[in-house]
Amino acid sequence: MSYPDATAADGPAGYPAAWEADVVLHDGSTARVRPIRPQDADALQAFHVGQSERSTYLRFFAPLGRLSDRDLERLVTVDHRDRVALVALAGSAGEERIIGVARYDRIDPDTAEVAFNIADARQGLGLASVLLEHLAAAARERGVRRFVAEVLPQNGRMISVFREAGYEVRQRTEDGVVAVSFGIDPTDRSQEVMADREHRAEARSMRALLESRSVVVVGPGTDDPRPLHVGMVTRVLAGLAAAATSGAVVVHATGVPPESLAGTGATWWPDLESVPGPVDLAAVAVAGERAEPVVRALSRLSVRAVVLLSSGFAEDGAAGLERQRRLLRTAHGAGMRMVGPASYGVLATGPDGTLDVSLARSVPVPGGIGLFCQSAPFSVALLSALEHRNLGLSQFVSAGHRADVSGNDLMQFWAEDEQTVAVGLHMESVGNPRKFSRVARRLAAVKPVVVMTAGRSGQVVPPGHAVRATQAPARVLSQVMRQSGVIRVDNTHQMFDVLQLVAHQPLPSGRRTGILASSASAATLVAELAATHGLRIGRHVSLVPEDAAPEVLEQAVHELYDEPDLDAVIAVRIPVVGELDPTVARAVAEAAVRTGRPTVAVMGGLHGVTDELTAPGPDGEPRTVPAYATPADAVLALGHAARYARWRAADRGAPLHPEGFDLRAARRLVDEWLPADAGPEVRLEPDRTAQLLACAGIGVQRTIGVHDADSAVAAADELGWPVAVKTTVPALRHRADLGGVRLDVGDEAELRADVAEVLELAASLGPPPAGHPLEVQSMAPHGSACVIRSAEDPLFGPVISFGLAGDATDLLGDTAYGVPPLTDVDVGQLVRTPRTAPRLFGYRGLPALDVVALEDVVARVSVLADGLPELRRLELNPVVVAEHGAVVLAAAATLAHADRSDATRRLPRT
Repeated sequence: MSYPDATAADGPAGYPAAWEADVVLHDGSTARVRPIRPQDADALQAFHVGQSERSTYLRFFAPLGRLSDRDLERLVTVDHRDRVALVALAGSAGEERIIGVARYDRIDPDTAEVAFNIADARQGLGLASVLLEHLAAAARERGVRRFVAEVLPQNGRMISVFREAGYEVRQRTEDGVVAVSFGIDPTDRSQEVMADREHRAEARSMRALLESRSVVVVGPGTDDPRPLHVGMVTRVLAGLAAAATSGAVVVHATGVPPESLAGTGATWWPDLESVPGPVDLAAVAVAGERAEPVVRALSRLSVRAVVLLSSGFAEDGAAGLERQRRLLRTAHGAGMRMVGPASYGVLATGPDGTLDVSLARSVPVPGGIGLFCQSAPFSVALLSALEHRNLGLSQFVSAGHRADVSGNDLMQFWAEDEQTVAVGLHMESVGNPRKFSRVARRLAAVKPVVVMTAGRSGQVVPPGHAVRATQAPARVLSQVMRQSGVIRVDNTHQMFDVLQLVAHQPLPSGRRTGILASSASAATLVAELAATHGLRIGRHVSLVPEDAAPEVLEQAVHELYDEPDLDAVIAVRIPVVGELDPTVARAVAEAAVRTGRPTVAVMGGLHGVTDELTAPGPDGEPRTVPAYATPADAVLALGHAARYARWRAADRGAPLHPEGFDLRAARRLVDEWLPADAGPEVRLEPDRTAQLLACAGIGVQRTIGVHDADSAVAAADELGWPVAVKTTVPALRHRADLGGVRLDVGDEAELRADVAEVLELAASLGPPPAGHPLEVQSMAPHGSACVIRSAEDPLFGPVISFGLAGDATDLLGDTAYGVPPLTDVDVGQLVRTPRTAPRLFGYRGLPALDVVALEDVVARVSVLADGLPELRRLELNPVVVAEHGAVVLAAAATLAHADRSDATRRLPRT
């Protein structure tokens, strides 16, 4: 989303505000990227003059102390199409300075020459790589497909930038100059490089936040001392007191009465200008209109991150949203990440002590669980539940309204953090589902990620959360979660049930589960629950009466755990009379450690992490069997863990690269058919739809529109008999059961009779449609009819859907969804997800159909939708899957100008 001053049309093509982006650099700091403007002339001259003689020579191949007025005008005047330049900026509004420039000049329809210049002080931070990514994305949008550059041999760093971006670079040396050439269409390698750089940069920005060793706390001062803000600052200073008095964290405070700092270990300063720098982190609680000046003043202290505890921004309507945008612009221009507004704060435990910049009254014990939450009230409940279960915390971040730092940033960090062994996310809204899927999938491959969303739809948007609207069904988010490999739960109780298992026990290697119980009725109940959650019990049930002797109990436990074909154990011991015998808990804990079998326990009076169910592991470190209040809680957690373990062990597939797919040709067609002045949507004619699909390697069965029996017979003669005749009336289209479609028409007499009947039936439903009332098509092989669709959603991006055709599918919503990019495994799961999918695999004695051919069509639609954001809607209906092959009988496509938000690395800006 653009800033208010980024809307002027500075060139013939108009100023492309969508190219503006805030980015995280290699060291975790931030910068802003935007197209150059004519009014940047003075800033560009200052940038040029500030460069070293060597940098200037490498850029211009000659010493050039100052840019001439003519050169300056040429460099800042671009058309944003054939001549494009992007600048990287640092500093707040009105004080911005250029720290990097990237530009291209088109030299033929497909090729542009590029040049880069990075400020000497900012080299080595990955700024050139970021600018290359954004420049390549802009160039592809303008139809450029190849970059060329002339580089001096001694400028090895620039040549490395091209090579390390993942492109296939060709180079040759002529007359002492290295000529470099590379295609800029995304490749698996370039996308992997971009994701890896994004991962490292965002992880470092979070590490700077969570490992801060100096903090400045900024209160409301005497001008507007709201009790809430005063209370926030008081609570933060109290939380920092232990670290401040021990010297582990240096704490400064301003905007608070000096007498309020007694016993906190903080140093009081009359104003921010007096605070000595550098300072790692700032905690701010001020009125909304005062936040931006405070953040601007913090830039002098080289602050890396700001925790904004107070509110007064997007939740207050348009004026508050604009205030939030200005605040983010100032923070990112100064190199800062922002947590909040309305954050509950940040907690980080570790060997060097605890960093407590939060509103929490008490801090959980150190441990291995990373927690992310958005709103402050839910943060209270999460931390309380964590303490109640005695679960250990590694880090906790409350993002509040999530204007900047989000769960994606924390997941990037947790993927590298050795202390964190499991992650819990409480998400009220999902701002960038495509990035969430990519980042969560990376994290879930190495650590369990448990996610709770606000409602099953996950589409609740609380006040203050700037999130794009979505038209996608609620099940799309469920599919995103499933693709990501995260464990999705319904409530916080379930979230901690799962977390306490995956944080303290190994993952099950399978579904074979044993039961230890004191009665047959309890064992039966547990077995039924286990089956419900996909676990298999079999013969592994050990019944030990409540009054059994200790040696009998221990023997039973040993025998159960020593079963060779057992993957997990559910131990249920709820005394009917008296207290729990500690022998039971000790025997279970020791057996679990000895065998490595993941175990859940339901034992009277025990809950969470307890000493009774803890035993030393082989390395001497304590290992705990988690305790649950009910068998249902324990089994649900174990079922989730088993499913996650299967996902983690399974092949997640390879990227899709269908043979004969020409995305460049499709892009050229879209550029031709969707001019800049096109309306909101352009519906393609059938022949153009077929032409576009042909670029993806998808053929559409030829159809001829006709008006009457004579033209129908002529069409059949041209296509070849037998044929199908169809009405174009929407209510009867594709409806053979209602008489709107006649199949296997083998001769002229039959065709004439069918034409008359179909026209009569259509006339009974109202006026005929515009154009041809009938279509004639050669017959496809017999099989099952399916529907494949794609839709470009403002929030999710491209969404692929698949289902078998028919009223039952439509009425029951038996449709599967996927969000590209998909792998071959994802496509296979998509086709097999609908409840009617067994019809494809030899249902009730019918022959199995060519599912491989169907998957190929789905894969091609997925790649097309992912590569063409302008493809607003596509419908293949029906796609007939036969014993051999899959045939597309009809297709419809709609184009619209793209507005996808995740094509390049970028931070939120609202």
